[in-house]
Amino acid sequence: MSKKNPKNIIADRKKEGIDLALKNTDALTKTTLFECVELLHCALPEVNFNDIKTSTKFLGHNFNFPFLIDSMTGGTPAAHKINARLAQAAEEFGIGMGVGSQRAGLLSNDLAQSFKVVRKNAPNAFIFSNIGGAQLSQGLDHKSIKKLLKMIDADALAIHLNPLQELVQPEGESNYSKVLSRIKELSSDLNVPIIVKEVGSGISPSVAKKLSKTKIGAINVAGMGGTSWAGIEQIRAKKFKNKQKSDLGLLFWDWGIPTAATISLTRSSTKTPIIASGGLRNGLDLAKSIALGADIGGYARPMLTPASKSYNSLTAFINQLILELKSTMFLIGAKNIRELKSTEYITTEPLTSWISKVKK
Repeated sequence: MSKKNPKNIIADRKKEGIDLALKNTDALTKTTLFECVELLHCALPEVNFNDIKTSTKFLGHNFNFPFLIDSMTGGTPAAHKINARLAQAAEEFGIGMGVGSQRAGLLSNDLAQSFKVVRKNAPNAFIFSNIGGAQLSQGLDHKSIKKLLKMIDADALAIHLNPLQELVQPEGESNYSKVLSRIKELSSDLNVPIIVKEVGSGISPSVAKKLSKTKIGAINVAGMGGTSWAGIEQIRAKKFKNKQKSDLGLLFWDWGIPTAATISLTRSSTKTPIIASGGLRNGLDLAKSIALGADIGGYARPMLTPASKSYNSLTAFINQLILELKSTMFLIGAKNIRELKSTEYITTEPLTSWISKVKK
């Protein structure tokens, strides 16, 4: 039997990624620890709810709201309609959007269409490309990177760090040597900012400090507590009857730094702008993220779920998210995002230990 075309292998895997992400593949026993962050209620907010300003600037671009649609999908025909809806929403609401890993788009012009539709539907929005750290380690060249940037006329490049996913994935590429040096090289050479992002296990203080010595534009902490990509790959490994990988995925399903902790730890380690993601589910999570030190938030599965149904479902979710954010700001007396960033809060256990007792 002939081997399957690499283009089709990636397309099938991307389709599985969508299908499994829509199921309950969150952390099994651990959480984001947002429940351990308490914003202080203000009985005298001294602000008209309708006058609250949610606009902010991120990487030189104006956002109407302090959140973006995080990198999710592409590289499979199933992603075309989803990405089209997500991009349309990014344009309508004046927010940003990232695409999924574009390696498939480099292999096939057909698969590239699932990425190109994003810029077509969002001509003015902040859009960023996406490639994996493992691909940089394997020597992905500047020509290819510039091609994927051009594919969607990208305003930035996201480099995703997913060592755990690569380790559990049946087809994973677990060579992560020289990734930092490539990041340093690209952050100096490219004419767009670089966002370095995790995919659900968080950024530690030591990694944040290493990244802050480069010329990257932002860090997306993507902490533990939301979708577990180790969990998704565990399900895939079980399907492929790969017991070693399946057992590994079960062991490390909940591996990582909780999102609330990684935001705080990263902020204390660097002045680099921060995107908070990993299990954000509502506007209160977003407000807590910004209070902890993030500049904006990122939503993946909460956007994917309604976008897979209809555009109206997607816009309904975003409007609810905005209402929840503004309501939180009203209840703490924050007139704008700057005041939200400086609002009072307390932490409870186990988050307090996470952010005060990390040892070398």
